[in-house]
Formats: sequence, C-alpha cells, structure tokens
Amino acid sequence: MQYLCLIYEAEALMAQRNEADMGKMMQDYGTFTSEIKAAGQFVAGDALMPTETATSVRIRNGDMITTDGPFAETKEQLGGYYLIEAENLDTAIEIGSRIPAAQYGTIEVRPIMVFDQ
Repeated sequence: MQYLCLIYEAEALMAQRNEADMGKMMQDYGTFTSEIKAAGQFVAGDALMPTETATSVRIRNGDMITTDGPFAETKEQLGGYYLIEAENLDTAIEIGSRIPAAQYGTIEVRPIMVFDQ
C-alpha cells in the first residue's frame, strides 16, 4: 500500500539555520532517501519551494479566485513529501518517523486512496 508522508516545518526557523546545520540536514535527508530506496519503499519525493511562491486556487459561484500563498496561516508549512510503499500503517509511521524533519517539525502519514478502475 502507498502512503504519503507530508513534511511540515516552520519556514522562519529553516531560514535561520546556518550553513553547517543546513549541510547536516541535507546529508541526513540523503541518507534517509538512500535507505528507503534500497529497501524498495521509495516511490517519489520532492522538496517544495517556500510558501511565498504558492498560489491557492478556488472556484466560487463559477468564478476562479487566486490568492498568493497558502490557504491558511499555520505555524508549520508544507515543505515537501515522500510517497512510500509500506505493508501497513505501522510500517509507514515508522518510516515517517525517520524523516529528518520529524525532529523539529511534523510528519503527516496518510494512506493513498485506491479507486477501482
């Protein structure tokens, strides 16, 4: 079964990291990604650009409304994701707990809904 691990972090805190801390974090992400690829659990994953680059789109009364930035004010912003393969939710949670941002942010683990074709 596939699970989406959504990575939430405070962008303001990310911006305050020094070069050495950023290097360590990127190394930790590289190690984690290599491990889940080797285990056959990696499907996809990407980092996202900062929320200031986002555009929210809504249709209201037939009209398209666009708004700069994310839809809601939050303490943590969606910064990236991993789409993983796991045999069950417990395994997916264990994998999600190893994502480096779990140490200072939040990882939301959510099953992918499968529709019959």
